[in-house]
Amino acid sequence: MSLTADDVKKIAYLARLGIDQQDIGDYAKDLSNILDLMTSMDELDTGAVQPMAHPMDQTQRLRADEVAETNQREHFQACAPQVENGLYLVPKVID
Repeated sequence: MSLTADDVKKIAYLARLGIDQQDIGDYAKDLSNILDLMTSMDELDTGAVQPMAHPMDQTQRLRADEVAETNQREHFQACAPQVENGLYLVPKVID
């Protein structure tokens, strides 16, 4: 698929991008190449390819679920303007 200079100008306008006039030809060529690549990739048969979550087939390292801080609830609620039954009270902002 080949994009024209007018196509690039329309795309730039819709994306609210400012493009220098002398760069429009390069953008048209680059975007056309990207669209051609996507077209050729769309034609590939990927029916036998298993989906994967990560290209390196790695697992995420997880840390142990342990409490790392002391409970400072009373300390923080002492600074709050209004607290009731352990909950912070805030003014109503939506009617």
